[in-house]
Amino acid sequence: MKSKRGYHFILFFSCFLLFTGNAYVCKATALGSVDSYETIHGTVQGTVRATWVWDTTQIQSNPQLVLKFATTNKINTIYLQMNRDVKLPYYTDFIRMAREKNIAVDVMDGRPAWGLTESRSQIADFLDWVEAYQNQVEPNEKFAGIHLDIEPHVHPEWKTNQASVITQWQGNVQYIVDRAARMKIPVAADLPFWLDGYKIPGSTMNVSSWMIRKFDSITIMAYRDTAAAIYKVAKDELEEASLLGKTVSIAVETKQSKEGDFITFYEEGTAYMESQLQLVEEMASSHSSFNGFSVHEYSSWETLKK
Repeated sequence: MKSKRGYHFILFFSCFLLFTGNAYVCKATALGSVDSYETIHGTVQGTVRATWVWDTTQIQSNPQLVLKFATTNKINTIYLQMNRDVKLPYYTDFIRMAREKNIAVDVMDGRPAWGLTESRSQIADFLDWVEAYQNQVEPNEKFAGIHLDIEPHVHPEWKTNQASVITQWQGNVQYIVDRAARMKIPVAADLPFWLDGYKIPGSTMNVSSWMIRKFDSITIMAYRDTAAAIYKVAKDELEEASLLGKTVSIAVETKQSKEGDFITFYEEGTAYMESQLQLVEEMASSHSSFNGFSVHEYSSWETLKK
């Protein structure tokens, strides 16, 4: 049931001239609302500390365990995958309990096929579900944002028709951000750090630059296990986002990886990971876009050796 309580918004618009052209970029920031993205996620540099929860059934089987882990590890944002098999009351209860602990919950979904136009109906179904959910719950039970994990570079067509996949991906992203704007909900996305090595078809703009412009925020998957390497691969996106007035969360991996031990903190454990993240923060804080860390993912982080 919708709440009858009213919330007042004061919009602060900041505009600046891009170095790359004569277009002005304006950012609207909602102040004074307990439900605003900025209030929930934090605007102070380096405040975001997030994790992904892919197994949504955990919010019905043992939500307190998830939230206890979040509190212990100073997590203030959870990317929760949407699962239609999990009934609505479990979402509302979990989000309400999370909000009481000052933890924001973003609804998450995505798959490589979402980079293709043929999957537009699946994307629409997801957004329909989110919109219906947001419209029928109390303010303190709403998702704070949408978080996407699409990664079309994993799809087989990326190797056979890359330009076409990039163009289709752009179309789907534009559809998503337009829908999210109408719903008045911010949308963020996971992006690999090497995406700046690819160009938009028919343009000199790289793909990561285009994506940063479209999303409210990005999570750059800087999957390395030393501070120097993490910062090195995330630096370009941090610089780009700073120019565009966008925020970046730097993501690291805790799952075992077949790509090599240097990808993940699986071998080193929690204490070493935290020491490296502290060093990354010291380096990344010089960028206005830097807004904390996202650790992939809850289940593997929970079992990471102490």
